[in-house]
Amino acid sequence: MFEENRICQLLRIKYPIFQGGMAWIGTAELASAVSNAGGLGIIGAGHMPPDVLRAEIQKCKGWTKAPFGVNIMLMSPFVKEVMQVVVEERVPVVTTGAGNPGEYIPALKEIGSKVIPVVASVALAKRLVRTGVDALIAEGTESGGHVGEITTMALVPQVADAVDVPIIAAGGIGDARGMAAAFALGACGVQMGTRFVLSQECIAHENYKKLVLKARDRSTVVTGRSTGHPVRVLANKLTREFEELERSGASVEELDQLGAGKLNLATHKGDVENGSVMIGQISGMLDDVLPVAEIIQNMVAKLPSVLQGAEACCK
Repeated sequence: MFEENRICQLLRIKYPIFQGGMAWIGTAELASAVSNAGGLGIIGAGHMPPDVLRAEIQKCKGWTKAPFGVNIMLMSPFVKEVMQVVVEERVPVVTTGAGNPGEYIPALKEIGSKVIPVVASVALAKRLVRTGVDALIAEGTESGGHVGEITTMALVPQVADAVDVPIIAAGGIGDARGMAAAFALGACGVQMGTRFVLSQECIAHENYKKLVLKARDRSTVVTGRSTGHPVRVLANKLTREFEELERSGASVEELDQLGAGKLNLATHKGDVENGSVMIGQISGMLDDVLPVAEIIQNMVAKLPSVLQGAEACCK
């Protein structure tokens, strides 16, 4: 079905389906499962120290022979060391967020890695294409975790029109309908985080998954607009405390301190009231936890009928 797809050809993957690089839960277990199922699994480096990331990469290499990637948050205090690990381990694909990866591109290109940054605006997309990136992930504000302000519906076609590299759409995509919509908007691939949180291979705490399963369409909120680092999460005790602090005019330092360590508290320790449950708006339509391979096969199998249905509406 995707033999001529630009992303599949570029990365030598079967399906143009990326797993989001989620900190703490985008581990080798999840990444290797997605890659083995024909997509592109991605280890979320987050703030991992370099030795921890190296161990995850080596585990992933042991569990899959298919291409996989590492997502690097450019604001990480370990970014230079982490980039060196990625180069030494010759990771096939590197996705980046929260900055410009330009200074690292020559070293990554030298080992044959494909560099695919996440963008939330047309201006950033144009700037990064000039640095020689291979593709872009256009991520709308519907996504979980750190977000921009433009919706996927508005962002993807504008980015696709502005640059000539392949575009992967992200934010609010969880099934074949979202995939078909992404293609219609000008993308040639999709990235999903929330859908893969609700997979059997995701190591997120059971409490985390249960809360996501209970989510409805308006269950998420965005905190941290005043800090310049907005984050989409499920509403809970932590978000209420955060919002109260923001309304009282708390400093960025105070707000950052409140959020420190809260993602791990939720993902690994299961405290979903005081922890940060990063998840996208698509969570309201998800009601099951499935093996990764089944999630991907369901999307691919249903895509033709979704596209046919869309075509029928135009007659």
